[in-house]
Amino acid sequence: MQRTLPRSIFQSLNISKTTKVRMSSKVDSSLNSAGLKPDQTKALSERKMLPQEGPIIAAIKELYSCKPTSNTFNIYAREAVFHDPVGIAKGIDSVRSQFFGLAKIFPRADIPKFRILETPPTLPSNTILIDQDVAYYRDAKSTSPTKVVNSLLTLKLDNFNKVISHNEEWNHQKTTTGEDGFLGMINEQRKKLTAGLTDVFVGGGSKGKN
Repeated sequence: MQRTLPRSIFQSLNISKTTKVRMSSKVDSSLNSAGLKPDQTKALSERKMLPQEGPIIAAIKELYSCKPTSNTFNIYAREAVFHDPVGIAKGIDSVRSQFFGLAKIFPRADIPKFRILETPPTLPSNTILIDQDVAYYRDAKSTSPTKVVNSLLTLKLDNFNKVISHNEEWNHQKTTTGEDGFLGMINEQRKKLTAGLTDVFVGGGSKGKN
């Protein structure tokens, strides 16, 4: 339960109700999901993969190589949430649909850069940060990619070493959410609709690669 200071204290500090609301709601909009600015996460040192992270890292590379299998999604908790600048997917079935849908759009994707980053002390120890470049190809035989995307992946794990939150931020820049005001709210609803449509058309990825 949130505690409030006695009225007399606010009066002595000459703080109005409007000021109190502004103080409590002020958030640095430049901070990404790691709680840092883009240039700060890009500057984080690379670290070695821990043994227990092996299956998760392997699965992430399968996802972003557009080569997911039914087993790839075993890294996720059932209630996992995936959030990127294009869509929000809630639940493992919706997450599966998003990545099988991506593989239908891009028959080929290469990962020229993949760095596991040191976790800042401000984050829980069961957080994995990844800095990656993904080269997406609409034509698998093309000599040059359609687009190369740099992104920060923030993976939050539960007590069973399952991914409960998967956040992708292009160029390490914060993904707009409903917390960012009216425009953020509109963008949030659009993303949910996008994820829902992908789920309908792809059908949970049941016909994906095995």
